[in-house]
Formats: sequence, structure tokens, C-alpha cells
Amino acid sequence: MLKLKNIFKYYSSGFGKTYVLQDINLEVEKGEFVTIMGPSGAGKSTLLHIMGMLDDPSDGEYYFLDNPVHKLGERQRSQLHSHNIGFVFQSYHLIDELTVYENLETPLLYRKVKGAERKSMVCDTLDRFQIVAKQKLFPSQLSGGQQQLVGVARAVIINPKLILGDEPTGNLNSEQGEEIMELFKKLNQEGTTIVQVTHSERNASYGNRIIHLLDGRVEKERNTNR
Repeated sequence: MLKLKNIFKYYSSGFGKTYVLQDINLEVEKGEFVTIMGPSGAGKSTLLHIMGMLDDPSDGEYYFLDNPVHKLGERQRSQLHSHNIGFVFQSYHLIDELTVYENLETPLLYRKVKGAERKSMVCDTLDRFQIVAKQKLFPSQLSGGQQQLVGVARAVIINPKLILGDEPTGNLNSEQGEEIMELFKKLNQEGTTIVQVTHSERNASYGNRIIHLLDGRVEKERNTNR
């Protein structure tokens, strides 16, 4: 599904370069559930943002669904991202001024989904995530767990081929976190490819492969016993 070849990410500073990622070579197959782990500053979120086309590598090649992302213009990348990738952030990233319904509708507006179909997709998603009763509420009226549930629902509404989770349970208590991870597990079993960044070994155990980063490099990889 995606392939990273000799990926570097650096920032120029004074007379040199500060490297965030160094020579990353990585493939993720369709249907995998991959976890990226490592200490703070290892480059985990940067790597995830490059996969999600929210950031560009300084050097290297990135292929997504056989498309050479590193050669595409911003508009083409945006289209590829909006049609295929759902992103779940630690801090929810819901739009405060919009209701739950409107937050779910937003990615469909970007894709120019027609009104009747849009309404049907939002209603189906509200039902699927059991948040019909919350549809007219604003994010500030929801608990952290409910906000993250809406965040996942928004990521899933476009039926993405890939879900990227950046510490998706980081702000949740253990029960809420487990609920989100079980949801990810179910989505993966239904065929969605998932890549998550987490510090939690428990969350990592939901996936089938763990990639450890250290100082911007892949230190080691291991399969889980899932």
C-alpha cells in the first residue's frame, strides 16, 4: 500500500542540518495494523505526518497506492489524501464551532459529496458509532472519550483505505482508550489498514507489527503475537 525509500527529514540550522528522520526504508502492506514506537523526539509523529501527506520529506521517495507522492503537486497530493486517508489525532482536532453532525460532514464537503448522499453517510456513521443523540452538540459539550469517538468517526466516514493514529488514546482514561483500540481492531478486521504512533505496549499489542524508532532511524522491527 505504501513504501518509503531513503526518507530524510531535516531543518537547516546555522551552518548545518538538524535531522528528524534519517534514511527511513519502510513498507506497509494492505490490511496491516502497524505500530510506531520510540522515545520522545525519535521522529514518530513526523514520520506519520509524511505518510499522511501533511508534511514533505527533505529527501527520498514515497509511494502510496503506486503513486509517486514525492513527485506530485500539492493539489494532487491533497486529492490522494482526502480520498484515501483518515487521520486521528491525540488532541481530537474537532472544529469547536461546528456540531458533531457538521464535524462529520466536513470531510465529505471537501470531497464534494452531493447533499442526499452526504446526509445518508453522516446518518449511517452516527448510527454506527452510537452517537445519534450527540449530533447537535458541540465538542465542548462532550467528554474526552466522546470527542475522540467523533474524531474516529470523522476519519472513518470517507471509508479510507488507511487510518493514521497519532497517540489516539493519549488523552483518554484506560476504559475510553480500550474502547477506541477495540474500534481500531474491528476496523482493521474489516480491511482498513492502520498505522498508529503510541507509547503504550498494550495499544501496540493490537497490531501485527511494531517499528521502533530511535534518533530518527528505524532501530528494530518485530512482529506481535496477535
